[in-house]
Amino acid sequence: MIAEAGEQLTDAELAARYRRDPELFTLVHDRHFRDIYLYVAGRLDTQIAEDITAETFLLAFDHRDRFDPERGGLRPWLFGLATNLIARHRRKEIRHYRALARLGPEPVMEGHENRVVASVTAQGMQPYLARALAALSPGERDVLLLVALGQLGYDEVAQALGIALGTVGSRLSRARAKIQALVDKETARG
Repeated sequence: MIAEAGEQLTDAELAARYRRDPELFTLVHDRHFRDIYLYVAGRLDTQIAEDITAETFLLAFDHRDRFDPERGGLRPWLFGLATNLIARHRRKEIRHYRALARLGPEPVMEGHENRVVASVTAQGMQPYLARALAALSPGERDVLLLVALGQLGYDEVAQALGIALGTVGSRLSRARAKIQALVDKETARG
């Protein structure tokens, strides 16, 4: 029951059909791999991102019979699987942010005319943001990074993490406030 050439399946149709025809799972992979990879790469480093993204799709394929379209779409389900796999690497993630915070901004090299002010400003903010991210609770960090890196909407974040929509809003609000306060405090110290 392979999709006919040129046939565009929605995620819901694809989810219903790939259970019976596992070869259709390649469409799920092709459609969502990039977004999952970019999200994981933003949370961890690119080498681990390749492994975790591959593991996400392997897990999704192995558990395709457990996917319940009544609970949400394929995209949030895949992001939820990826987030759970990232949680296994949480200690390493926190160490990574703490190491970035200790590094401080890279010095601006003379003679590089192609550096723009935004890039220099972002580099200068990196240690402050890294410290702020490390200070967030795991739930706040997951919500913030799913929105910022995964570009998921509140409802998709709720589905991905299996939490209420209101919880997404409150965690995101708390995370933003904490980051702003910590960055303001650090930059005031200058």
